[in-house]
Amino acid sequence: MANTLVTSIGTQNNSSSTPLALGTTYTDKYDTYLKLFSGEMIKAYESACIAKGTVQNRTLRNGRSLQFIYTGRMTAEYHTPGTPILGSNDPPVAEKTIVMDDLLISSAFLYDLDETLAHYSLRSEISAKIGHALAEAYDKKIFRVIAKAARAASPISAAPGPEPGGSIIKIGNNKEYDAQALVDAFFEAASILDEKNVPKSGRTAVLSPRQYYALVSQVDSNILNRDFGNSQGSLTSGEGLYEIAGITIRRSNNLPFMAGTVASVDGENNDYSAGFGDHCGLIYARDAAAVVEAIGPSVQTTGGDIKTMYQGDLIVGRLAMGAGVLNPAAAIELQAAN
Repeated sequence: MANTLVTSIGTQNNSSSTPLALGTTYTDKYDTYLKLFSGEMIKAYESACIAKGTVQNRTLRNGRSLQFIYTGRMTAEYHTPGTPILGSNDPPVAEKTIVMDDLLISSAFLYDLDETLAHYSLRSEISAKIGHALAEAYDKKIFRVIAKAARAASPISAAPGPEPGGSIIKIGNNKEYDAQALVDAFFEAASILDEKNVPKSGRTAVLSPRQYYALVSQVDSNILNRDFGNSQGSLTSGEGLYEIAGITIRRSNNLPFMAGTVASVDGENNDYSAGFGDHCGLIYARDAAAVVEAIGPSVQTTGGDIKTMYQGDLIVGRLAMGAGVLNPAAAIELQAAN
């Protein structure tokens, strides 16, 4: 440890062979901290983001919008001998354009003296908070879009369609935490998706934490069936309930759970507004919604003269994305209504 400098948030490597004097600083000190900060922020973002990877995702370059193509069904027919095959049975096509929302940011100012006096890593704590803030905003947009997809008709109405639209499963008034009602909804959703020929892989459900724990704890009425040897779910840890009817279960506080009317805000160029007074969960496949990203989660920080002037670092986490409905047939909304 002869060539390291002990700081308030760890040790700094010294590339020279000369031992460091107490209080010595390096021009690359904050470059190293930025790399650590950026990695911690992205790690926190990825761990907190539920919707990431469960819907269609594309990267946008050199533009403000991106088109997604959705095709309908095709038909088969018998061939008449001697008749040329001209390939005229093209499937009906619908196009969905998703535009970019304004730049999404989460920022903090880290004062040098606070960092020096702190007995813990301020940067590590701030990095996690920024990552969680960006993930929360990302998830909220995606979940609202999927709920709206469940209420939408298919964009394709041409023959041999029309294609099926989204679906709503009403589990009953005041039954949003009723385990048996939720389990029944899962099997109904699986049946609906099968009937719409939605692929079995990639099906996801998102519930509130209280709903998830209701499924684990209400052993008399849920799907765990411990008396028959099913080891899925644990009362001890409250974890381990992975799927029902082939649908992977995730829990999140970012659903518009019984949220009432959610209005648009400045900076949203896609429409995420709707009434969610009865909303109590989502079940969907990857094609239900699409996301475009122009700037992935990243970190910027000030330095040099700005740091000298303000005696600290301004740290900004940023994300540029937009989301929209793609294939309503792949989206199902749970509602606490009759």
